[in-house]
Amino acid sequence: MLNDSLQLDRAFQALADPVRRGMLARLSRGPASVSELAAPFPMSLPAIMQHLKALEHGGLVRSEKKGRVRTVRLEAPALSAAEFWIAEQRSAWEARLDRFETHVAEIQQEDPK
Repeated sequence: MLNDSLQLDRAFQALADPVRRGMLARLSRGPASVSELAAPFPMSLPAIMQHLKALEHGGLVRSEKKGRVRTVRLEAPALSAAEFWIAEQRSAWEARLDRFETHVAEIQQEDPK
């Protein structure tokens, strides 16, 4: 469980940055070279590489180098794990809100004004 938690923490840290989310959005359409990923962002290639390193560390992408081209691919399982965690949290909060709504309705029935 600790390892899963650590990986989930890394995934959310990677997702916290808008540049990295933009890169993931591009990769959702298919693999891309580092230059293709860098094109829309006004930053240096070393900065882009740092963002990619964070995404790889979070398990969200995988890259491979063939010749002089580094190609980056989306890693769906890490995104699925984050999505599953969010869905679990949403379900728990919806249940709490339903119980709260029921409680408020009971109080209003007991003490009508």
